[in-house]
Amino acid sequence: MEIKNVNVRISAVSLAVFAFFTILVVFAVALTGDLSILIWGIPTLVLLIIIPGMLNYMSQSQYAGLVPVYEKEAKDVRARAITMAMIGKPVRLRGTVKTVKFRYLNRPHYIVEDTSGEMTVKMFTTPQEDVQEGDRVEILGLVIKRYVVSGDAVVNCVSIRRIKKEEQ
Repeated sequence: MEIKNVNVRISAVSLAVFAFFTILVVFAVALTGDLSILIWGIPTLVLLIIIPGMLNYMSQSQYAGLVPVYEKEAKDVRARAITMAMIGKPVRLRGTVKTVKFRYLNRPHYIVEDTSGEMTVKMFTTPQEDVQEGDRVEILGLVIKRYVVSGDAVVNCVSIRRIKKEEQ
């Protein structure tokens, strides 16, 4: 679904929760015959779809607003050059997607490799493009720690897009 040029995607987990509770409400009404269950059941089901959609829309629109800033400020880097000293710096990384995890949560984590090595790239919202393993990509993001207290450097992705053959 698209709202104001923002592609809103509800995660598979949210849809599964909605389906589960829809079945639960229908089953409760069928067993008891009490239609008053629908007074709270239908609004609750509507919220189970609207809230994840709104949250995704808000994060998508925030990230879309950051892309021009990152395009201007990001430095081109190689995967191996990203270190803890770069935390808080915007970067541009080009490489090939080796692995994609957590796509079903709309919080994909990518392992991207270039000729120097590989780097973990985390995105905390749904990407605008559906990037698959083996795709050549350009990433705009911010270098962060993997974990709050400790961990290695990773890239918090603001934008990931496939690179066309002529751009490589």
